[in-house]
Amino acid sequence: MGSYAYKYCMCFTRLVGPRPGPAPSLDDFFGFLFNADLNPPIATQVHQDMSAPFSHYYIYTGHNSYLTGNQLNSDSSDIPIIKALQRGVRVIELDMWPNSAKNNIDILHGGTLTAPVQIIKCLKSIKEYAFCASPYPLVITLEDHLTPDLQAKVAEMLVKTFGNLLYIPSSDPINEFPSPESLMKKIIISTKPPQEYKKFLKSKDNQNINGGLANLAEEGSLRRIDSNAEESDGKDELDDQDEDSSDEDDPKFQQETACEYRELITIHAGKPKGHLKDALKVDPDKVRRLSLSETQLAKATASHGADVIRFTQKNILRVYPKGTRINSSNYDPMNAWTHGAQMVAFNMQGHDKALRLMQGFFRANGGCGYVKKPDFLLRTGPNGEVFDPNASMPVKKTLKVKVYMGDGWRMDFSKTHFDTFSPPDFYTRVGIAGVRADCVMKKTRTIEDQWVPMWDEEFTFPLTVPELAVLRIEVHEYDMSEKHDFGGQTCLPVSELKQGIRAVPLHDRRGTRYKSVRLLMRFDFL
Repeated sequence: MGSYAYKYCMCFTRLVGPRPGPAPSLDDFFGFLFNADLNPPIATQVHQDMSAPFSHYYIYTGHNSYLTGNQLNSDSSDIPIIKALQRGVRVIELDMWPNSAKNNIDILHGGTLTAPVQIIKCLKSIKEYAFCASPYPLVITLEDHLTPDLQAKVAEMLVKTFGNLLYIPSSDPINEFPSPESLMKKIIISTKPPQEYKKFLKSKDNQNINGGLANLAEEGSLRRIDSNAEESDGKDELDDQDEDSSDEDDPKFQQETACEYRELITIHAGKPKGHLKDALKVDPDKVRRLSLSETQLAKATASHGADVIRFTQKNILRVYPKGTRINSSNYDPMNAWTHGAQMVAFNMQGHDKALRLMQGFFRANGGCGYVKKPDFLLRTGPNGEVFDPNASMPVKKTLKVKVYMGDGWRMDFSKTHFDTFSPPDFYTRVGIAGVRADCVMKKTRTIEDQWVPMWDEEFTFPLTVPELAVLRIEVHEYDMSEKHDFGGQTCLPVSELKQGIRAVPLHDRRGTRYKSVRLLMRFDFL
């Protein structure tokens, strides 16, 4: 008996245990093999070290988390926030604006036709669902467009709504972020000074006709107030003006921002000084968060890739979709991941291939929303050298994947869903998403007229960076005259794959797991 066969027989025997009546049958054993809960392809528990600083982890991050659809005219609601939290997302973004009466706060995508939702509704839903899928800290990124009186109101809401769940940081600057383990079941606030607050200061200063304006101009403060290098979504170039390294450096921010609001901020959103290389400088005495659009990141990694990686070893880099993605589509996250970016912000309502890849990546580490970055992204050589994702690298590991068969479509789809007059003709696509050298897609032959297709085909994938590789699996139904029908998909982190024969559950386009559809596959590392 082969080693795998013996292992599965022993697992099955322990699972069934001694019981009266007939011995378990071959069908019982087959049922065990095909049960994705008893024989899953990856670990379902948190198993990574969670005691390192935040900057050592990829964090499951949402973008404009309140939007139900596109970025231009969809509704704002707490429902997308709830759905994101149920999937394990650990960073929720809220854009805060004064309501029409200027006496309360709405959440909406500013400068668009999106309908607002009240902030208190979002906060209450966050409290209820914050830890339904993961006990590890939840970060709320506040895109702040408020004046100080409304900031104070937000602070009061946060404290009153979250109570002991809200993490209140020390007033002393920190030179290292806390760990996910140390802040379990805590809600963390991250924000930056708003453009509107700066306009408020400018307006207030304009009223001072006795030399205050001249003094500000002489000190250079107006230049800081008017430019905003950590741009709003849609702005792809860094400003050349001095924008302060972090909120607490600006004395006007200290003076005019509601202190009770400022005291709640744990992750300060630093703003780049001058050119891109300056924005990526590491301050040994404090840490911050920097935001770049996907376009800015592409430019940064092309010209200053090593600086980006050095920055992310200590600080947090947030990447967000470019402003032209008004349909809430997403971008390829791999460039951000290979350069150490922790918060790769995605439109969770944009159900595209990029989001499926994101969902698969964060199935790692028990789906807790925090995935430890590979050690090679945290190391610095004696001369400051760091990992180069564009360098030619040898094959580190080879993954062998065998697709045996599939089942479950008869239970999850109607008899005429794929073909009106005959059973479906299924084929499977298997491939790798990762660094450029590792990316490939392969496919099985098509099995005609079968609800339970049996392919029994094997594929080999040489991997140069297996730590960041994601296995892509798709099933389609072949159609000679029309577009091939979708039959399920999943993405799995290669580093988490269990060797041997495994039951692989498939999901729909939105990432919701089918009740019955799964593949029987085998994984081996050579």
